[in-house]
Amino acid sequence: MRYRTPLFWDDVLLILTMAVLAGCGLIYEYLLSHYAGRVLGVMESTIYAMIGLMIVAMGLGSFAARLVKDAYQGFVVLELVIGLLGCGSILIIASFIGFTQVLPQVVSDMLALPQDVMPNGGVFKTLTQFAFATPYVFGFILGFFIGMEIPLVARIREQQHQQHLTHNFGTMYGADYIGAGIGAAVWVGVLLTIDIANAAALTASLNLLAGSVFIYRFWHKLKFKKLLILCHALLLFLIVLIYQHGNQWLTQMSNLLFLDKVSHSQKTRYQQLTFTERNIGNATPVTSFYLNARLQFSSNDEFIYHEYLVTPALLGSARQDKVLIIGGGDGLALRNVLKWPVSAVTLIDLDAELVDIFSYPEQHLPPALARRIESLTQASLRDERVTIINDDAYVYIDQLLAKGEVFDAIIVDLPDPSHPDLNKLYSVNFYARLKLLLAGDGLINIQSTSPYHAKKAFISIGKTVARAGFAGVEQLHANVPSFGEWGWTIASKQGAIPSTRLQQIERFPVDSEWLTPQLLTNAFAFPKDFYQHADKVQVNYLGSHQVYQYHQQAWQAQQGLNNANLQ
Repeated sequence: MRYRTPLFWDDVLLILTMAVLAGCGLIYEYLLSHYAGRVLGVMESTIYAMIGLMIVAMGLGSFAARLVKDAYQGFVVLELVIGLLGCGSILIIASFIGFTQVLPQVVSDMLALPQDVMPNGGVFKTLTQFAFATPYVFGFILGFFIGMEIPLVARIREQQHQQHLTHNFGTMYGADYIGAGIGAAVWVGVLLTIDIANAAALTASLNLLAGSVFIYRFWHKLKFKKLLILCHALLLFLIVLIYQHGNQWLTQMSNLLFLDKVSHSQKTRYQQLTFTERNIGNATPVTSFYLNARLQFSSNDEFIYHEYLVTPALLGSARQDKVLIIGGGDGLALRNVLKWPVSAVTLIDLDAELVDIFSYPEQHLPPALARRIESLTQASLRDERVTIINDDAYVYIDQLLAKGEVFDAIIVDLPDPSHPDLNKLYSVNFYARLKLLLAGDGLINIQSTSPYHAKKAFISIGKTVARAGFAGVEQLHANVPSFGEWGWTIASKQGAIPSTRLQQIERFPVDSEWLTPQLLTNAFAFPKDFYQHADKVQVNYLGSHQVYQYHQQAWQAQQGLNNANLQ
């Protein structure tokens, strides 16, 4: 076997270190982008802005690296700083945001101010705005220090060889790109499935390990060795502490963003689930459910929303034997469907963990909350007539088409198009394929966001359904107290339009808590000139992101970027 010189092994160590650190750097970008997207409520633009900002900061850090005189000492200190920022920045951001949310209430209580004069303006507003900008501040700082790694390691490599290396930076960038690719794979395959504080701690531990190995190998090149060892020991203690308790702290800070008491919070692979409760005298607490901090239902009025979603479609369809539900993993739309004489219901929802929580709440939720959820769902997800498919509906409906499945009615109960991944489920392509699954005399009803707060998105959904080939497309709206004015798009495949069918019905064949035939008929009436400029609203084609853009524009206009997800 050919003998390898110590210089060779130093090269291997430095190149591997560069690859590992590149993977860590990319993961830090994803961590901050992912967390900032959830906090700011505009996932797509936040992620892109964060990654772009960190890349610019990395470039500036590369320039600044030339100011570091001792590359060996500088590299060790650099890894300490990056490890500290990497594992602690999200906790600091969450704490600052949480502090700014409770500060007005604390001041109000101290001064005995009435609720209608809560100090939310002036310095309090400025603090809140800065708090919601802190993800970008930490992203820039972290990116700046990450950018210093390649120049320092390249200098160390040349000093080890005691000569200028022609392909030095090519080697470093090669290790950097490969390491970044591995980091991306680790993020998607492993870290995305675990809690964010644990992911940050594990990533920071690699920075700590890189610094420790470097100290061991280049001990003779370093100054203040005992201090460096002490700092590494302290960082190790902090990483372990964050790994053990960081997520509990993050949850407590995140809970401050909600007006009501958080009774349970849980992260699935796809989204953050939060249950809150509000006590009103001796009555049963009002339970609200949020996905990524966006309200999905409140127990005191969810029946209004679900009756407008389910009743028109099943009432206007010729039969109710076989029903398809897209989304609706909380089982509430399904509960209303099962009131009808159905023999089979297929429910498609991507998030298996969410569906499992609502199917078996006693296994996942605190006892009191579990009982309230069970009372709401009425065990609908465990009904023997129900087939649950945990898959991407956009993809899975092709399997239904291949089997020749036909449904008497279709209910689409998806979250608002607040993320590009959801946009495809509001596209012409998706609705056209749903049309093939609908019986000729059946109806489809689609959750279509707020016609008041997101008017263009609402109208675009209706126009998209029409472009998909449905014969009779109409829209309806109603006030749901927790949401405000809300809307749905209902369509027939052929024959009479939905409103004509529903006007002929004088009484409902199933019990209703809220709806009456007259209320349902009135829901088709919109204010004067509501559709006056509908010709300027675009249809949402696959890849156009038109509905997503309309929704984001409306959301930002209503609530502002800095508190977009606060309910």
